[in-house]
Amino acid sequence: MTDQPIAMLDVQHAEPADAASAPGATGAPAASRPPGLEDERLTVMGLLAETFAGLAARGAAQLGGHGLSSVEFEVLLRLARSPAGLLRMTDLTAQTTLTSSGVTRVVDRLCDRGLVVRQACDTDRRTTYAVVTERGEGLLAEILPAHLDFIESWLLQPLRAGGDESLATFVQALRRVRDHVVPCATAGSAGPLAPGCL
Repeated sequence: MTDQPIAMLDVQHAEPADAASAPGATGAPAASRPPGLEDERLTVMGLLAETFAGLAARGAAQLGGHGLSSVEFEVLLRLARSPAGLLRMTDLTAQTTLTSSGVTRVVDRLCDRGLVVRQACDTDRRTTYAVVTERGEGLLAEILPAHLDFIESWLLQPLRAGGDESLATFVQALRRVRDHVVPCATAGSAGPLAPGCL
């Protein structure tokens, strides 16, 4: 994922086909344009990319006020929402778009702030857990009211405008696509592998 939003054309706002012949136009004639430019699949992907980029930028601005990056907030939230407030480092990697070294760096930063600690597994020395601390939960308690308002205003209200069934349909479809694209997105959500790892 790049820092810049991906610019995709929504065909509903496309220029007329004869725009290339307008005075000062430098585009290729319509007849020589690459095939597929009007394909609705580009529109779907573009709308998704533009929506995510817009939400991510607004969310990052809000989280920045608490000294957290978006990815630090994501990791902290995933830990807090997991059973016993912990996840294996490998599960964090599977659940996020980060590499294992990227997860390590994020957890290092959270540990430095006392928001997370590392914990070894009692029964498997190869396994290390990231565990949210009371301080981390306290910071989430500060952030979540405004963050939930942000989600309500910028994501859910437009969906609810089409009725509650629109929101339910959206969530179901989004989960179906997520499970197809990121099949390990819920890795570790059932809790530790063994009681001894708590």
